[in-house]
Amino acid sequence: MKQNPRHFRITIDGPPDSAYAGGKFHLELFLPGEYPMVAPKVRFLTNIYHPNIDGLGRICLDILKDKWSPALQIDKVCLSLQLLLSAPNPDDPLDNKIADHWKKNEKGANVTAKKWVKKYAQVEVHPFLI
Repeated sequence: MKQNPRHFRITIDGPPDSAYAGGKFHLELFLPGEYPMVAPKVRFLTNIYHPNIDGLGRICLDILKDKWSPALQIDKVCLSLQLLLSAPNPDDPLDNKIADHWKKNEKGANVTAKKWVKKYAQVEVHPFLI
């Protein structure tokens, strides 16, 4: 398999004191040829119950879209992703069904998110398998 120096697999930890605590979330990060003038392309590989992340792992996060700045570095992107896990925003969703659940029953949505963490984000994935 040919290696691409612009394509990375990264793992972020679920933030403590969040529904995602204890989870290991695997993501795909790609640096387009125009980087750093354009944002990196990032998506979750780990299934996650979150209003700002859809079933394909696409992420609704302003710094990956219109708020991108060439001054931002990858570590800031990772930190922003962790912050998004700490504070889901159902008012700017990618998944309307999950956002509706979050708005109508935040406690229940957090319970579902924790179940998904236990089901999908507890196992370390060997790098050869992804």
